[in-house]
Amino acid sequence: MEYTQLGRSGLKVSRLRLRATNFGPETDPTESFAIMDAAQAAGINDVDTANVAW
Repeated sequence: MEYTQLGRSGLKVSRLRLRATNFGPETDPTESFAIMDAAQAAGINDVDTANVAW
């Protein structure tokens, strides 16, 4: 996984982001946790939890 620095904060975030917009209405909790576990195992540490899809 590639990471980049988040502004001047010193935090390193993955270049890929997991969008969790449909967790709940479209994805049951068991499947949601499986997706998040797989993302974490792949090195993704940036999760978009906004409740609005653009």
